[in-house]
Amino acid sequence: MWTFVWFVTTFLGGHDGLEPTDRLVPRGYQGNPWGPEANQSRLTGAMPPVIETLEMKQWRLWGKATLREGDILFRRGDARLLFGYFPFSRFLANVTGSRFSHTGQAAIEDGEPFVYDMTKAGVRRQPFSVWILDNKGPFAVKRIRPERIDVAHKAVEFCRDVYQKQVPFDYDLNLDDTSYYCVELTEKSYRAGGMALSEPVLIGDMENAAEFPICIYAFSKLSPLRLDQAVFFPGNERHGIWSCPLLETVYESPKDEVVNVTTGH
Repeated sequence: MWTFVWFVTTFLGGHDGLEPTDRLVPRGYQGNPWGPEANQSRLTGAMPPVIETLEMKQWRLWGKATLREGDILFRRGDARLLFGYFPFSRFLANVTGSRFSHTGQAAIEDGEPFVYDMTKAGVRRQPFSVWILDNKGPFAVKRIRPERIDVAHKAVEFCRDVYQKQVPFDYDLNLDDTSYYCVELTEKSYRAGGMALSEPVLIGDMENAAEFPICIYAFSKLSPLRLDQAVFFPGNERHGIWSCPLLETVYESPKDEVVNVTTGH
């Protein structure tokens, strides 16, 4: 199967694996395109600013009216492997029994909503109207209960700190603090504020792992990941960050589709 996939992707071409926000970055740019250096370059004009479309403006206004400091944003993206043929985001959501594959945290800065998250490029700071462009499925927002709002502010400060330091991406999904993956950054930021959102789950114990034996076997052979390795997940009502009893749902899309901000569907 893997030989066939390699042949098809090599000789027949296919999806380039880029997500929408990747296309907002100048061709050939090196480094984190949403890190401190790049964002400063946009402010000074050294890098072209992002042109806001009507859709982005609608999302920005929705974010200003809805989001609060420390809100946890859940989405299912369209990250792909194998030259764009393997839908990794959808696979991750399905194998963990979750609607989501990625998390980020809202921050209100100069009255505008931004999102801090982690990708392979590093820790990012994006306008919410940019971050939401990479959503290709369900989208939701959770907020800590009012009596623990101090933890949310501390969590955002943690994100700002690792953003400035540009802590690297954790390819091995370890639980130490030398590097982070997206859900780990969300979890560790709240733990730095004094509250655990969830407990890690063994890769081999993922809810729907038995339904994807070929993929699980391939990842165990082609990557350093182990079935007895504990990792954090977006989760659902039974596990992961989504299940945290101290979080309240602010918004959740009703269907497995991209949400239209003008209609709510």
